Amino acid sequence: MTSPETPTSNPMTSAEDLRKRALELQLLEMERNEKIKSREAKKHAEFVEDFFRKQIGEAERAVIKRLVMKAAADGKYEALIYSFPSTFCTDSGRAINNNLPGWQKTLQGRAKELLELFEEVAKPQGYGLKAMIINFPDGMPGDVGFFLTWEPPVE
Repeated sequence: MTSPETPTSNPMTSAEDLRKRALELQLLEMERNEKIKSREAKKHAEFVEDFFRKQIGEAERAVIKRLVMKAAADGKYEALIYSFPSTFCTDSGRAINNNLPGWQKTLQGRAKELLELFEEVAKPQGYGLKAMIINFPDGMPGDVGFFLTWEPPVE
């Protein structure tokens, strides 16, 4: 005679338990995303503070020099030496994007200081400085790039 089947020792998990687990995982993911957003917001706030308050130091000058020397060693005539959000310009980068005369007057903070440093140190040595929008998120001007140039004069 056959014995009736005995229930398995691992019954199927209920749908309610699965829904609870899915909700717990979603909550953990939301908490993780909030922590990431909070860290990014703090980092951005520090960058903004740094951009508008601190001065360009020797460490930054050394980085710029390395960038220029690397570009020259690669046979290039320009190097991206600095970038910052176009929203840090008084016109959100409009003058730079349209290559308008006087774009320099829209600069603030470290960008303005870097321009002054260029005028004082690099320009007398024959360097040029180009400013341009280097990306367009959602079709809007994103970051401004400063390019130090040393192209030979066109004759």
